[in-house]
Amino acid sequence: MAKKKRPPNRAELDAALQRFADLFRAWGREGGKKGAKARWEGVSPEQRRALAKKAAAVRWRKKS
Repeated sequence: MAKKKRPPNRAELDAALQRFADLFRAWGREGGKKGAKARWEGVSPEQRRALAKKAAAVRWRKKS
């Protein structure tokens, strides 16, 4: 007969959550190391202008 697993206690859950939080923080830093200049290098001036116009339109749109 299989032995029943006991549910984890609060300390075990806290430790697991901390490990997950540390992992997600590390992943976030990997993506966040690039600056805006590096992200925009592959975008042409026309594309930047179009994206800026779209963003401005969204910002100025009336809230209903």
